[in-house]
Amino acid sequence: MSASRTIIVVGAGIGGLTASLTLASKGFRVVVLEKSDHLEEVGAGLQLSPNASRVLTGLGLQERLALQAVVPEAISIMSARAGGELVRLPLGDAASARAGAPYWVVHRGELQQALAAQASENPHIELRLGCHFEDTAPHAKGLTVAYRNGSSHQQELATALIGADGVWSTVRQHIFPEVQPRFSGLIAWRATLEISQLPREYSARRVQLWMGPNAHLVVYPISGGRKINVVAVVPGTWNRPGVSPPGDAFEIRDVFSPSQWPAPARMIVGAVDKWLKWGLFGVPEGSPWSKGPVALLGDAVHAMLPFAAQGAAMAIEDAAVLANLLADGAASPAEVTATFKRYGDLRRARVMRVQRTARQAGHIYHLTGPMALARDTVIRALGAQRMLARQEWIYSWRLDRPPQGASLSTAQ
Repeated sequence: MSASRTIIVVGAGIGGLTASLTLASKGFRVVVLEKSDHLEEVGAGLQLSPNASRVLTGLGLQERLALQAVVPEAISIMSARAGGELVRLPLGDAASARAGAPYWVVHRGELQQALAAQASENPHIELRLGCHFEDTAPHAKGLTVAYRNGSSHQQELATALIGADGVWSTVRQHIFPEVQPRFSGLIAWRATLEISQLPREYSARRVQLWMGPNAHLVVYPISGGRKINVVAVVPGTWNRPGVSPPGDAFEIRDVFSPSQWPAPARMIVGAVDKWLKWGLFGVPEGSPWSKGPVALLGDAVHAMLPFAAQGAAMAIEDAAVLANLLADGAASPAEVTATFKRYGDLRRARVMRVQRTARQAGHIYHLTGPMALARDTVIRALGAQRMLARQEWIYSWRLDRPPQGASLSTAQ
């Protein structure tokens, strides 16, 4: 295949691998450069609402994920102040059927492995591990991408370059060095439990969102229901970019004290012995999406707080939109540049709105005193159906029919 049909993707995370599959489905040759020597099960669980799972099922991932992804029966919104459930939002197979796509909860590593397996079977995709992006330069037919594999320096000619290498993106640093991630002041403590470590009533197939004073807790099943994903988000300080150190179990248990949190939430936190801490960083809203024949995707351009449960979903949407636009005709460098500009123009407003929704949700989750009481009262008054309706503008997104509307986020 000619260089004019070759696209290089930097990063083999969820966004990068989805991009490789969407691009290959449009007839492009894709070379994926991944700096890690092997793909690891990093991170923990994530939620994929129908706007994201719709893209993945269209790529043929449903069968690969059948034994790993869980379709939760409901999202339970819980209040530490009230001591229990405020409202239960129904999901399950019926909701999936109505949406035309499932609501999945899945381990991030298992989703990455499924995407990688799908890519490995596609003759138009080449995954190169242990390859570090270094530089890019214009070429008459597109651009030349320089990268390092061990001590070997290599180059590849391509029509375009896509940076899908996360919040600490080297591609973004190369083209937009002034755009730097910002620490949110919040730390996510992440852990997984075997299902046997919790009593039966704690292991139902639902997402639990516990809201409390200056902290919140999210719990849901992953790995086909064999494990439980636990995320506790609390304020803190951070000076270790890109590092996820272990957390002290006693420190996080002190945050979820008996004076402020009910026994069910404390029981879940207390069952965890090994935590990893993740500083929550974002990329400033309105950051540029492309420069010439180089575009950014996912966290590289719009890393956001996870409180709308849409970080991975936005990257998956990006991949679908970008491949669709390139397939419409982008052979020359000028055409690719124009296509990438259109891609940013199409995606920017929706993604910024999701970023703001996530930020607002984090504030709502952590309310204290009378404001927490008012929040709980409003949620109860709205009820399940109206709460779900507020998510419709996110969940109903389709590649050929972007929706309009408003939202109050309810999950992470």
